[in-house]
Amino acid sequence: MAAQSELPDVRLDPAAMYREEIFTDRRAGTIRRLTPVTLDGEIDSSRPVVFSGQTQLLTPAGVLPLVFEIEAGTLEEALKKFPDGVKVALEQAIDEAREMRREQASRIVVPEVGGANLGPGAGSGKIKFP
Repeated sequence: MAAQSELPDVRLDPAAMYREEIFTDRRAGTIRRLTPVTLDGEIDSSRPVVFSGQTQLLTPAGVLPLVFEIEAGTLEEALKKFPDGVKVALEQAIDEAREMRREQASRIVVPEVGGANLGPGAGSGKIKFP
């Protein structure tokens, strides 16, 4: 068991508090509205309201969750920008998957140091991956 001093000190930032509201059509996805608040729960008008969208797409590999920021000032504006946000998030997810595939394909298997020595145990057929 970890000692008390090794545990992370997790604290909320009192200057960065938001009230979260979730709006959904229960079909295509959700929009989250984060309204900045002060410590007493009142609206903090010195900081902007933040909107984000979330949806899931069914792919041959399974469900792909998409979460994205929406630059909007109102819920109505966020609703109008939701479809474009989905498209951008999907394009980013596809690009990330392609990059991961490229990285996996370019990995080089390096033999263990001294592997050229054909002494006892040579030809054991064990492949070692990095």
